[in-house]
Amino acid sequence: MSQKRDVLFYIGALRVYWKNISLESKPHYAMLSDILKGRDLSPEFTFTASRSSGPGGQHVNKVSTKVELRFNVIESALLTAEEKEIILTKLANKINSVGELILVAQSDRSQLKNKEKVIEKLYTLLSKALTPVKKRKPTKPSRAAKEKRLEDKRIRAEKKERRKK
Repeated sequence: MSQKRDVLFYIGALRVYWKNISLESKPHYAMLSDILKGRDLSPEFTFTASRSSGPGGQHVNKVSTKVELRFNVIESALLTAEEKEIILTKLANKINSVGELILVAQSDRSQLKNKEKVIEKLYTLLSKALTPVKKRKPTKPSRAAKEKRLEDKRIRAEKKERRKK
């Protein structure tokens, strides 16, 4: 049985607080992939906050809860040239002309929660982009499958032939 407790940790300057988690578990994006090999990309993040749209009443008009994360892929010191190339091709629609990967989170009414979500979104995107695609192994239909196909084909042909008579 795993013990549960509240955990506080830091990702760069961002303070993240997880309530009631088991001691063995890590935050979702911390254990995301072996591809990033535990690299902390947070020193290269640039955050901007602005007013979010959507529900929230007067709160929305006063507080900047929308968080935009910018990560410069081209100038990143923590990514290899090969990784940069893969990211630039696979995530081209999310990267601007300067080479910045831009992600936005505005679903929560809290700036901190949106910051956490956008960081998790970035790590998920990067790990998906950097996982190599498995090569498809060509397979042949089994003998039974071939025979069944030919039998069905023969039955359909006979059925159509009977219509002509």
